[in-house]
Amino acid sequence: MKNTSRSFSPWTQSGGLALGLAFGLAAIALLAAAAWYFTRPKPVTVTVALADVGRVENTVANTRAGSVMACRRAKLAPPAGGRIARINVTEGDRGRRGQVLLTLWSDDVAARERMSREQLQTAKARVREVCELAKASARDARRAQELRARNFVSQEAVERASTDAAAKQASCDLAGTQVAEGEARIQASRADIDRTVLRAPFAGIVAEVNGEVGEYLTPSPPGIPTLPAVDLIDDSCLYVSAPIDEVDAAQLKVGMSARVTLDAYRGQHYPGRVRRIAPYVLAVEKQARTVEVEVEFDRPADAKHLLVGYSADIEIVLGGHDKVVRIPTPALMPGNRVLLLGADGLLQERKIETGLSNWEFTEMKSGVSRGDQVVASLEREGVKGGARAVTEHKDAAKAKAE
Repeated sequence: MKNTSRSFSPWTQSGGLALGLAFGLAAIALLAAAAWYFTRPKPVTVTVALADVGRVENTVANTRAGSVMACRRAKLAPPAGGRIARINVTEGDRGRRGQVLLTLWSDDVAARERMSREQLQTAKARVREVCELAKASARDARRAQELRARNFVSQEAVERASTDAAAKQASCDLAGTQVAEGEARIQASRADIDRTVLRAPFAGIVAEVNGEVGEYLTPSPPGIPTLPAVDLIDDSCLYVSAPIDEVDAAQLKVGMSARVTLDAYRGQHYPGRVRRIAPYVLAVEKQARTVEVEVEFDRPADAKHLLVGYSADIEIVLGGHDKVVRIPTPALMPGNRVLLLGADGLLQERKIETGLSNWEFTEMKSGVSRGDQVVASLEREGVKGGARAVTEHKDAAKAKAE
């Protein structure tokens, strides 16, 4: 019988072991790679802004919200107190200068005026009577003097005639003063009537009316403010008044350029100029001392649609640089640092040197070049140097593809 058993050389056995070891190592490497892939930290999503070239201004802004104000606004009330007889306007009406807005009951004053007029007519009639008698007495006195020159009358008669003429003339003068007194009484009655009539000192919008017909209206005592009968606003001239920190206010001058923004019209800027800087500091709080600054609109026609009382902010331009590299100010980190998104997708922290700055843009003197992607979403979790990141638009495109 033949022997059918096979024999293996040592070389064949060692080759099989090497191949198995190689497959094992490869499997381990694949498992490690898969573990790293599935457990690797996910990239953070960030928003970026490109560093561009433009203008950067050094500005000063208000510390608290300001307000749109009218150049003329009057809280009106009649000089005298009394019962309201008639109200000629309602809130929202546009009044003209001199228009009667409100009148008080004044029948008693009108009656006194009529009585004064009648007394004046009586005084004038008395003047005519007495002065005619004075003229006749004067003629008698002259005639007596002529007769005395011819020795037809005595000197005593001449003196009596002259005395009578002088007395009649004095009565005439007295009657004339009574006429003047009567005219003065009429003027006083008219003044009393005017005190019961409220007229518009200028054209404007009636913002508020307090009181109803039949109610009693009392003038405001000194030092005790009360509600006005009519609040009249001249909306043809508007400006913005806002508080500026006392430290910043020292840099301001009348005539400086400014911009006005309003919450009611977001995204719009109204150019203006500083028209007044208050000569005193307001201490609303001990830690917040401010100076009131007023800004007028360069183009008043653009502000005609604004309402008095709108909240507004002002930004006053102290200086500016043109054609400089700039980034959004919110992208700045403490200590003059920024985060840049590199081409490899990693966030890089970089030290920078800044120039002029405002709430919108900051000038870059060094550390950032035009076209660099600066991270603007610094508040998001995981946004730091060395982290892997993707921009929001890339992340959205990836999600759409999936």
